[in-house]
Amino acid sequence: MTNSELAVAPMHRLCKKAGADRVSEAAAKELAKALEGIGIKIAKEALDFAMHAGRKTIKAEDIEIASKKVMEK
Repeated sequence: MTNSELAVAPMHRLCKKAGADRVSEAAAKELAKALEGIGIKIAKEALDFAMHAGRKTIKAEDIEIASKKVMEK
């Protein structure tokens, strides 16, 4: 996971929303990597829920349940 699928500019905005005055490029890239990792875990859990329900399509409810499960850990 060297190159993130997530753009760096939104990572700068997220850090600024959190109250940071300045954000280094390296910090924004690291946040993107971390969020991508969490996103993949959530997507995998959501896929499991969809498949268990007999669907191939992940729905918003699957993501909602999966994100709660992943964020508990």
